[in-house]
Formats: sequence, structure tokens, C-alpha cells
Amino acid sequence: MALVMHKEKHNNNQMDSSKYVRYTPEQVEALERVYSECPKPSSLRRQQLIRECPILSNIEPKQIKVWFQNRRCREKQRKESSRLTTVNRKLSAMNKLLMEENDRLQKQVSHLVYENGFMKNKLHSASGTTTDTSCESVVMNGQHQQQHNPTPQHPQRDANNPAGLLAIAEETLAEFLSKATGTAVDWVQMIGMKPGPDSIGIVAVSRNTSGVAARACGLVSLEPTKVAEILKDRPSWFRDCRCLDVLSIIPAGNGGTIELLYMQIYAPTTLAAARDFWTLRYTTTLEDGSLVVCERSLTSSTGGPTGTPSPSFVRAEMLPSGFLIRPCEGGGSIIHIVDHVDLDAWSVPEVLRSLYESSKIIAQKMTVAALRHIRQIAQEATGEIQYAGGRQPAVLRTFSQRLCRGFNDAVNGFADDGWSLLGSDGAEDVTIAMNSSPNKFLGSQYNTSIFPSFGGGVLCAKASMLLQSVPPALLVRFLREHRSEWADYGVDAYSAACLKASPYAVPCARPGGFPSSQVILPLAPTVENEEFLEVVRLEGHAYFPEDVALTRDMFLLQMCSGVDENAVGSCAQLVFAPIDESFADDAPLLPSGFHVIPLDAKTDGPATNRTLDLASTLEVGASSARRVNEGDANSYNLRSVLTIAFQFTFENHMRDSVAAMARQYVRGVVSSVQRVAMAIAPSRLSSHIGPKSLPGSPEAQTLARWIFQSYRIHTGAEIFRLESPSGDAVLKQLWNHPDAIMCCSVKTNASPVFTFANQAGLDMLETTLVALQDIMLDKILDEAGRKVLCSEFSKIMLQGFAFLPAGMCASSMGRPVSYEQAGAWKVVNDEDSNHCLALMFTNWSFV
Repeated sequence: MALVMHKEKHNNNQMDSSKYVRYTPEQVEALERVYSECPKPSSLRRQQLIRECPILSNIEPKQIKVWFQNRRCREKQRKESSRLTTVNRKLSAMNKLLMEENDRLQKQVSHLVYENGFMKNKLHSASGTTTDTSCESVVMNGQHQQQHNPTPQHPQRDANNPAGLLAIAEETLAEFLSKATGTAVDWVQMIGMKPGPDSIGIVAVSRNTSGVAARACGLVSLEPTKVAEILKDRPSWFRDCRCLDVLSIIPAGNGGTIELLYMQIYAPTTLAAARDFWTLRYTTTLEDGSLVVCERSLTSSTGGPTGTPSPSFVRAEMLPSGFLIRPCEGGGSIIHIVDHVDLDAWSVPEVLRSLYESSKIIAQKMTVAALRHIRQIAQEATGEIQYAGGRQPAVLRTFSQRLCRGFNDAVNGFADDGWSLLGSDGAEDVTIAMNSSPNKFLGSQYNTSIFPSFGGGVLCAKASMLLQSVPPALLVRFLREHRSEWADYGVDAYSAACLKASPYAVPCARPGGFPSSQVILPLAPTVENEEFLEVVRLEGHAYFPEDVALTRDMFLLQMCSGVDENAVGSCAQLVFAPIDESFADDAPLLPSGFHVIPLDAKTDGPATNRTLDLASTLEVGASSARRVNEGDANSYNLRSVLTIAFQFTFENHMRDSVAAMARQYVRGVVSSVQRVAMAIAPSRLSSHIGPKSLPGSPEAQTLARWIFQSYRIHTGAEIFRLESPSGDAVLKQLWNHPDAIMCCSVKTNASPVFTFANQAGLDMLETTLVALQDIMLDKILDEAGRKVLCSEFSKIMLQGFAFLPAGMCASSMGRPVSYEQAGAWKVVNDEDSNHCLALMFTNWSFV
């Protein structure tokens, strides 16, 4: 009987502890305070809470635990609901945008069908006519064309007459809207730009139109007025914009604003002149609440005042362009951007003409850049982006702008900035410009601390060259990852000395320079990783005691962009400047670097190979290696223009010595770049065209067979199951194996150097097959890994195989990599002689 009563009492206690509890507002407030500090408290923390809060004394610890579980669940549901609401709003807006785009395309199709029918009737009537009416046809056709395409003739309008400027503004607005939402321009969707809720938007380029034009539309989570304010500040997002001056502001009668602007843009290379624009910008609001900012050049044909031509600039024309910003339901905006310009391509050398006739380059530099800048600021405002180092996003963007602006100023060398040319040494391959007016830089990207107080200035050595069959993204990525292939540590040390009070002397030229290694520290990638800011630490070591002063670690602020090989028309850039350890927000920057711009592909064959300056060696090599009967993959010439500029400070008494050093150094850099370009060109090494391509040489197939057979001989197992008996089956499976497999040399009195790696191995080492041979094994393994490998080396040479425990290693970029297990085995050739050492890292990942 007592046992039964005890069981009933125990069951009642269980029911009491698990029944629903109604909490008072005071209890909920106390629990919420704890939840804000610790959403998942431990058992001890919950018991402590009950003791410290008397109002919770009647609540069981289990019930407190259930409350926190429910609270976390509600928080998770709230976040998920908010995310789904945001995604639904984006999809709804994107659906509306796609429906409008579909309507526009249907109108374009109808227009083309009508023109096609008209041309058919015209040809049919012309073929059926036997009477000679050629003169009459010409006259009638000319009259017909004039009726359909009348040439607007505007009288000269006074700048002080708001009514005349308003008429031009309204015409500009109508033409811009016909391009943004109509069929005034034959738009073709740009390759690789697919619409979606997380994409950059819908991007199109012009076809068969005067000038070059690009169009983009997308979604952003900012209000229209904020979007218009950001886009009107063109120098903040258009990296080629040197200046934008608002000369006059005239209020329009309809509540809008008319502005007269003067804009200068940099030349992309040293072989062409810069451009400038004299434009009218009109800001107004439409009846549906949309905000419009449209712009066009003022010329004698359009009417209105024309600006005075500026020396060193070629006047370009901006055809009706602008931004259509529509409010979106639930917040945010739908943006339509149109850029339509005529850059006067006939004033540049023919080999560079495609730079000024490419709508893809305009799309990447202006249209897409504007949309990306808006999205970047929108995500920064919502806190979705977290940057390292505690820097504000605006400060990091300013660093990138200062690097680009300083590099462009050096390449262009405008006289009004104080630049002047120095005499050449007989060869015209490298241009030397000097600036002895530090006050010209005040208020821009420079700082007075980089100039000697006793006299001096800045010297720039620059060159441009034409590259053949080298993707710009691949070249810049190689230059970024393998600085030792082209840079000289002594010259880097001299550049870094400009931050000190007493610069070093001119470095002496020594074969090989100083050995150094670089460590790249990521700082601020953009949303789509098309551009990233980073700090590079250069670690140096001296050969001789007298060089100890030059072997300190140095730091570079570096900006890299355009390394995506799938981006059509994208320019690649690598710009860097020495900084000191403090790295203040107002740190002085003296940028140097590389800028690679793709030219439109040509299909003319080897006869069209043209070179500029120092590219002749590369062109001859590329053209001689090309066969006439090659397939379509190699039948075109992938050309690009490379611009190099390096800046140095100098003291007046050492100007000539620094100029000679700079000229020699840039020539050495150009020679190194040519050598690298020939090595990574697709015609030379087709395995680097795609990220997952396969080296198919007979030597690689033989090595893959030796690796496979040696593993089976030493372990009694197979590294993978052979799927096909074909000759290259082993190589294909080894190349695509998920574990990182690599081979290194085994030589006495020499450090092991990597000679082969599969795709996973290249990914782990963050390198390419070309640069693989520059990596030594002892630089990859940490100290523990090197000790284990050394202790097991004799076992590997005797027994052929050894397992290595889990550990850490580093990629060629210095990033730490962890692996669960590693295996090492001796690779023997067909004569049973030792060939190399193979390593396999299982389940590796970046830390």
C-alpha cells in the first residue's frame, strides 16, 4: 500500500514539473534579460538564475530550460520568416523586372519583323522593275530616309536662358527613356550576366548603333533619393573619372534641376590621350514617382552652350544616358542604367581602336561598376558585410580609390599636376616622367611626408605593350601570387624608404636580388569578389652581412581586380603602394602596378599580329607556334594591352641615378612579364585555360602510371579503382581524385621541389602547374610535419610507404591547411629506379 502511494506521488510530481506554466510579465522580463546575454545558459546558470531572482523561485529548472528552448525556436522562426519575406520581395520585384524586359523584347521582335517585311517588299519590287529609275530611286529613298530619320537642327540656345536648356533637357529625357525601357537601341544580353535574386542584374550591350552603349537593370535595398545621390557622385564609383565639376545649377520649372557639367576621364594606356565631356544633366521626377537622372553632351548639333576645349584632352560625346530609379513595394529600388558614349575612336592608333569601340568594356567600367557600387553600399548599410581590422567600409573604399587614382595620374602624367617628361636614353620603350611640385598633390592622394624636406619629387617609369593569347585575369592572378617572379626586393626596399625621414641610397643591381617571400593578408573583398583590398607582408633575408639593413619586413597595400576569367570585357588590375606598420587612415600612398585591358578577339589569323614596343618577342613566339589548321579554340587572337607604371621618390642630387634605376627596373619587369605571358598563354599550355582542365602530355601519362603502380606495389591496395583500360584513364582519374596528390623531387644536397600535382593538390597549394616548380616542400610543411617526414624518410626509402599523422601545412599564399592523414610513398619508374616522392593529403581543408 505504501509502495502504491509512493508511485502515485512520484507520477504527480512528474506531471507538475512538465505541465504548462503561465509566466508573469516580471518573470518574462527577467528571462529576456538573461536571454539577451546568453541565449543558451548551462544548467548551473539556470539554477543560479532561480536563486538570484526571487520571482522565479516557484519555477522548476526543467521549465526554465524549456522556456529558453522555445525562445530560441521563436527567434529562429522569426529570422527565417524575415529572410523568406526578403527573398519573396526580391523575387516579386525581379519577376516584375523580367516581365517588363519580356515586353520590351516582344516590341523589339515586332519592330524587326516589320523591318524584315519592308525590306523583302523593297527587294521584290526592285527585282521586278525593268525601267531604269536608279536616279529617281536614290532621290526617293533619300527623301524617305529623311522623313523617317530627321536630323534634329536646334538653334543655338543661351546658357542663361532656362527655357532653352529645359527644352534640351526634356528631349534628353525622352531619348533616354526610349533606351532604358524601349527599343531605341538594339540591345543584346551580355554573356555571363544571368538574372536572379542574388545576381548583379540584367546587363545588355548595344549592337549596330552609333557609339558604344550598355544597359543594366537590377534591384537594390536603398531608397531612390539615396540611390540618385550616390550615382550622381560619379568619381566615387567610376575609377576612370579624374574630375567632375558642376559649373552651373539651374532650377527647372517642373521641380527638377538642370546642371552644366565638365568631366575628365583618364586614358587607359600611355599610347592614347585622355577624354573629356561637356554635358547637361537633368534630374526630375516622373508622374509614377520614379526618379530620373539623365545626361547628354552639349554640341553644336544639339544646341546649348559648348565648353572650351582643354589641352591634352580629346572631346568625347555622351549621347542620352542616365539612371531611371523606381521605388519598389516594401522598400528598395529598381534601377535602370544606360551609358551611351562616342569616344572618338578614330583619333587613336588602329591597334588600340577596339578599346574605344567595345561596348563590353563600357559595360564593365561604367554600367556594371555603378550597379555594383550601389549594391555594395546597400549591404554595408544593413550590416551584412564584416571587414577585418576594425576599419570602416568608407575608409577601405577610399584606400581603393586612392590607389587607382594615383596609378592613373602616374600613367597619364598631366601637365597641370606638375608632370614633365625626362629625356630618353635612346630607346623609346620606357617613358620617364618627373614631378617636382609636391604642392600639386596636396588635397589628393599624396602626403607631404613622402617628399624630402631638402628638395625632391616623384619620378614615374611607365610602359605599354600588346600581349598575345594571354587572358588578363590569368596574368594578373599570376603576378599577384608570384611576386618573386618579377619584383626585386632591393627596389621594394627603396620604395618603402620613402616613408622614412632619410631614404636609402639607390639599390645596386645584384643578380638574383635578395630572397624574399610574401604573405597576403585579406582586408576587404567586395560583395561579388570582383575586387579585393589586401595587405602584403614581404619577408626578406640577406645573403651578405652588409645587406642586413635591407632585409626588414615590408608592407604593401594592394588592390587586385578583374581576376574572374569568365567576366566578359573585364579589365584586370594589380596596384600596390608601400605602407608602414601603423597603416593610418591618412597614410601616404605612392601607387605602382599593372593594368591589363582586353581587346576584342580577331579572327584574321597570323597576318593580323601587331606588336607595340617590347611585345615583339612575345608576338613572334605566339604566331610561330600557331598552326594554320588549328581548331576554333586557337583560331582567334586573344589580345590585350598591358600598362606598367612604377613611382619612386627622389632627392634632387640623385635624380639621374634614380631615373636610370627606374628605367632599368621597368625593362626588367617587362622582360619578366613577357616570359610569364609566354609560359601561361593558352597556345603554349592549354591546361591553364580552364580551372579543371587536364595536362595531357605523354610524360604526364607515364608519371601517372608510375604513381598508380608504385602505390599498389608498396601498399598492396589501389589508390583508386581503374574505370577504363584506355591510355589516359589513369591520368584522368588521378587528376580528378578528391585527395590532394603531389610529387616532389628526391635529390641529395637539395631541398625537395614539387614537380607534379593533381587538381586538388593545386587547389590546396593555391598555385598553377607553371608555378608549382617554384614551391619547396619544406616551405609547405610546418615544423612538426617536417620532423615526422624526416623521421619516416628512411622507412619510405626502404619499405616504400609510410603513413603520416594529421597535421597542418600552408599553401603558397600562406593560408593554413589542415589534413586528417597523409601518406608518402616512393615512386619508381619502369627500370625500378627511384623517380620521385609522392604525397597524398586526405580530407584537407583551409582553416
